[in-house]
Amino acid sequence: MKAISLINHSKGAVGLRFFGLGPNLKPTNGLNKLQKLLDRNAFWAQSRTINDLKKCLANSDVIVSLWVGNEIVGFGRALTDGIYRGVLWDIVIDQNHQGKGFGTLIVKNLLSSKNIKNTKKIYLMTTNKKLFYSQFDLKEVTSQDLLIREI
Repeated sequence: MKAISLINHSKGAVGLRFFGLGPNLKPTNGLNKLQKLLDRNAFWAQSRTINDLKKCLANSDVIVSLWVGNEIVGFGRALTDGIYRGVLWDIVIDQNHQGKGFGTLIVKNLLSSKNIKNTKKIYLMTTNKKLFYSQFDLKEVTSQDLLIREI
């Protein structure tokens, strides 16, 4: 049985961005594997370039990845001001590993991170996983409208 490794990356995920580090701080081509995980499992994150992923990670406050052996099977990240607002982003579990509690592990680690745990409001957008996220006391908000600017 392959080992399961959860990595709470340092802010900006330097090891993942520059060296492709995975479990046990070993080079595993991690950034390319992350790109493939997103391409295969998240319609909203398809076609992200390696350079854009590097920039995205560099500017993220909390980054968590989940590995089975040397394969990345889960990922999530968050941005926060550390007190008033935080946003969870890009939470993804490989379709072949869903239903094993990996999504719960990722979200719990994001929410319990020192940068997020005392933040007064945590935001998350989801297309079809409202029921899953409700177990973390995330509630649907109908009193606000989502506005978006795309370039």
